[in-house]
Amino acid sequence: MDFVASGCNIKFLLGNKLHQIHFSPYLCIMKTIIVIDDEKDIRNLLKKILELEGYTILLSENAGQAIKLIEKHDIAVALVDIRLPDMNGIELTRLIKEKQPETEVICFTAYGNVPDGVMAIKNGAFDYLMKGDDNNKIIPVVARAFEKSFLQRRIKRLEENLKKKYGFDNIIGNSESLLKAVELAKKVAPSNASVLITGETGTGKEIFAHALHTHSPRIHEPFVALNCAAFPKDLLESEIFGHKAGAFTGAVRDKKGLIEEAHKGTLFLDEIGEMDIGLQARLLRVLESGTYLKVGDTKEFQADVRVISATHRNLEKEIETGNFREDLFYRLSGFHIHLPSLNQRMEDIPLLAEQFLKESVIKNNRKVSGFTFQYIQVLQQHNWRGNIRELKNVIERSVILSETEEISVNLLPPEFNKGKNHENENAFTLEEMEIRHIRRMFEKAKGNKTKAAKLLGIGLTTLYRKLEQYGL
Repeated sequence: MDFVASGCNIKFLLGNKLHQIHFSPYLCIMKTIIVIDDEKDIRNLLKKILELEGYTILLSENAGQAIKLIEKHDIAVALVDIRLPDMNGIELTRLIKEKQPETEVICFTAYGNVPDGVMAIKNGAFDYLMKGDDNNKIIPVVARAFEKSFLQRRIKRLEENLKKKYGFDNIIGNSESLLKAVELAKKVAPSNASVLITGETGTGKEIFAHALHTHSPRIHEPFVALNCAAFPKDLLESEIFGHKAGAFTGAVRDKKGLIEEAHKGTLFLDEIGEMDIGLQARLLRVLESGTYLKVGDTKEFQADVRVISATHRNLEKEIETGNFREDLFYRLSGFHIHLPSLNQRMEDIPLLAEQFLKESVIKNNRKVSGFTFQYIQVLQQHNWRGNIRELKNVIERSVILSETEEISVNLLPPEFNKGKNHENENAFTLEEMEIRHIRRMFEKAKGNKTKAAKLLGIGLTTLYRKLEQYGL
């Protein structure tokens, strides 16, 4: 059996067949170290020492060669000589950190001085060592640098995963009203400004709150969400601010409030319009002074938290009726983002339906590939009182009930069919069926006429003729 190693792939012949095993690039790159020194003996000595520790070593005799290697490989740690023939090692440290921020750089020199050491650290070096010291000292320093690089890469991967799950790319739709809301949210996300998100129930306010947090400097800190409508006044006060043992009957021990739980992170207060007016005054104090008191306590606590709030109510009208504080409204709505209802963005329904179909198929282990054209038409004619949340539930219901790969209108809830007869969905004229089929292939081809013609099994000229014939 012959083996050939290539990057993170191992290829081997078993009999007459070539097999390949792929290893995670993450596991491969993390053991890679580059030694950059113009002295061959130093390079080879460090190579031998570090290879005994299980590291993969790359060697370079100058900065130019090193930069090419760094551009080609993912490096965990770089050992950089200060005096190189073509560039100062301190400047090279800066370039390495620009190209690979997760790479840790250890500078070393035979001519050490304090200014060089200080400048190296300022340029991002992990440590600054003298040549001629006991070579065993390099091993623990490299191990610490390696550990830091590993953690930084892990954090970066977690951050990327968070952005995939909760970022703005997770918000589906191309309607103008939605895109305006997303654009405003992207601008305010990196700041610490309070944000008020308004919109009907089910429009995705918590999704926007998550995206704001994920794209803020607080991404690595907690995101804590609370629905203000889910608690009576006394319990809500304790949930938000916490309480001291003995503050009220049943308070047998001290309790952290959500403000404390969200320290340095984001506190999302959903349905803020349901909050009692007396409790609103306490929240206003947090926003104005950054301090708060726990229930039953006299000690003042500091609050480092960004508040994002949401409501389906018209707070201006609530102010007029005396149910909401005007000063709190202006504090909460430093940035006001209004989310359109689904009825205002009907053009986004096909995209949303497709996404919910994918999620529901996986969740319920079903074999469903798509919708009939009429099914989507009926969705776009419906009055969506529950907005996106209602649409998601309708799609999941259809997926569960479906016995074929294509979801048809007979799987919609009864209220969708009131006063309508969809029993004979397939009773169309030949012309109507051809129009429906062309439209469906256009959707699959995302408007690309050449691709649509291939899917239809006809020539491009024929497709143009039919488009003109049917006025499509």
